[in-house]
Amino acid sequence: MPSKPLATSSQRRFDHLRAVDATPVKPPALAAADIAALENGRHGDPFAILGPHVCDNGKNVYVRAWVPGALGVEIHDRATGKKIAGLVERQTKGLFDTVLAARIPYKLRVQWPGAVVWTEDPYAFGPCLTDWDLMLIAHGLHFRLGDVMGARFMTMEGVEGVRFAVWAPNARSVAVVGDFNSWDARRHPMRCRHDFGVWELFIPQLRPGERYKFALTGPDGARLPFKADPLAYCTEAPPATASVVAEPLEHTWADARWMSERAARSRPDAPISIYEVHLGSWLRVQNREPDWTLAREKLLPYVKTLGFTHIELLPVAGHPFQGSWGYQPLSLFAPAARHGGAEDFARFVDACHQACIGVIVDWVPAHFPTDAHGLRRFDGTALYEHEDPDEGLHQDWNTLIYNFGRREVFGFLTASALRWLEDFHVDGLRVDAVASMLYRDYSRKAGEWKPNIYGGRENLEAVALLQHINQTVRDRCPGAMMIAEESTSWPGVTAPVEQGGLGFHYKWNMGWMNDTLRYMQRDPIHRRWHHDEMTFGLCYAFTERFVLPVSHDEVVHGKHSLLAKMPGDDWRRRASLRAYLAFMWTQPGKKLLFMGAEFGQLREWNHDTQLDWPLLDDPAHAGLLALMRDLNRLYAGESALHLGDAHPEGFRWLVVDDRDNSVFAYMRTAMGAPPVIVVVNMTPEPHRGYRVGVGFAGVWREILNTDAAIYGGVNIGNEGRSASASIPWNGCAHSLCLTLPPLAAIVLRLCDA
Repeated sequence: MPSKPLATSSQRRFDHLRAVDATPVKPPALAAADIAALENGRHGDPFAILGPHVCDNGKNVYVRAWVPGALGVEIHDRATGKKIAGLVERQTKGLFDTVLAARIPYKLRVQWPGAVVWTEDPYAFGPCLTDWDLMLIAHGLHFRLGDVMGARFMTMEGVEGVRFAVWAPNARSVAVVGDFNSWDARRHPMRCRHDFGVWELFIPQLRPGERYKFALTGPDGARLPFKADPLAYCTEAPPATASVVAEPLEHTWADARWMSERAARSRPDAPISIYEVHLGSWLRVQNREPDWTLAREKLLPYVKTLGFTHIELLPVAGHPFQGSWGYQPLSLFAPAARHGGAEDFARFVDACHQACIGVIVDWVPAHFPTDAHGLRRFDGTALYEHEDPDEGLHQDWNTLIYNFGRREVFGFLTASALRWLEDFHVDGLRVDAVASMLYRDYSRKAGEWKPNIYGGRENLEAVALLQHINQTVRDRCPGAMMIAEESTSWPGVTAPVEQGGLGFHYKWNMGWMNDTLRYMQRDPIHRRWHHDEMTFGLCYAFTERFVLPVSHDEVVHGKHSLLAKMPGDDWRRRASLRAYLAFMWTQPGKKLLFMGAEFGQLREWNHDTQLDWPLLDDPAHAGLLALMRDLNRLYAGESALHLGDAHPEGFRWLVVDDRDNSVFAYMRTAMGAPPVIVVVNMTPEPHRGYRVGVGFAGVWREILNTDAAIYGGVNIGNEGRSASASIPWNGCAHSLCLTLPPLAAIVLRLCDA
């Protein structure tokens, strides 16, 4: 670590120097160690020796500039441009200095081989960050971390330029490198605010669009690979790895009405149906990856037409490996450059809101990849990760686990979440791999993990982080949803933090998904032996607030597409898929479906190619799409199907144990809404004269039948209605005598006539 400089040498602002009128004296000579550190790009305290300083006589001012490769340097009056003095090259090539008799704001005229450059002196500016900001950073409490760290275009002391700031407490030296200095680590060494481990530098006249990285020397003196900026707001598109100085996000939002109303749209009693999208493989024009403009023009109206309430995007943060689908990000504050910039993404979100479509983004705080330019041993030490591989290495994905207990990392992840929610008006974050965060022994054998301070397997630091983020989001972002991908029985995932819960709004119901898909993949002749795979989810359906997810993970890596999972010939497969989607859309819980399933994608998902859109020329696949549209309309339009999602009294089994016929029937109810009955036949044979007990007498209108011809079925049904009879059945005073089409679901609503 460099020694802490005196304020009189390293942090005195040139503007605070008194004007003097005295005979100039020769500037003090630099120590050989300082010269060697400058020459090798390893100086840890450049402000102590560069820029303007009071001479030892206390009267004069000397200016020293380090511009290796320059032919000459002059000082000119900043206001008039008049030359004040030429700097003399002393002691070593590239080190220029002179003595001034008076204080004056100045510019440097640098003569390079073949060019002259006018610039302000970076080392004439005072500290960039306030002590208050630094203290908040150190304690992990700076919610607007990106405003004070990273590279930000700004005006400082009346001069435009870029302020760079990076956390690297164990580095001996840090410099900014980029196209503007030929990636020369000698040119722009940074100042360290030693009490906080933050390095900073304001470089005048730089503008947005400049590529840059940080050149660090580790605590052992070893030069590290150039590092991308952890707080970058913009990055190069892979395979390039540089950070880019971002244009300030100045989007003029037109979604005030949506933002004021979205809390009502995210409540447990609201209809929420989510279309999950990997933008890069949804649609490609001329085999090029789509950008946010194409998403605005094509994806948004498609989702709107189908009646989904939300779009969920696989991670949009910058990630170096496209094959990770975004789940190994390195730029948690920057939209992936392959799809466009921050303004493009903001326009997409804004357009969605104006169309009354919410936007959810997958967010990955659990781990990060080991790329040399990334966070791994960022300052030569395990800064963001754990030093101990038993805690810091994720064996499943060969990634590194964040050190959730470190305050600065705690704040880094919190600020990243807020970046998407506050700056881009995103309506929710689906938090990836929560289970891997909660358990210290996740995917580890005995002896390969460290217990917590109480000897348990719970990761107490991760619990504290998730609770803090979820509570912070509730306080700062009204109506925004936090959704956990959590695959275990951890208690209270969606319980309030003040009650000891994790504080999420919703949790993916992975158990329901696994059970029901396992059932649907069985030949119908065997389904009677596995009836409870479709019913068991209701045993715990109201212990949390759930999303029923059929996500990207279920249609990749040899698992087949959703349609291809279904057994039998083409007709049976499509019929089974129609019945399954209707079952899903009428069960308690919010809905999530991965792209392609809505029209019966045949091939397994491939992130390198678009969906098989030509399938929609086939009426059978177009029928599936029509069913998806009608299911969303039914779900949103029938209050009984969503108002009681979080309340057990809103659901009642009518037929739960008819294994021989593989029939399921249930009623959905809600205060002030007509009741709805759903009957599902999971065999390829129709059941005629099938009696179902109901608690309400009257005429029941058939409001959806997945066997309808418009969906690709054969139109077996109940001619649109069925009247109850006073025949007690299964504990009900009344019953319906129904025709159940094969591999189909029917939905009936009580009406007046």
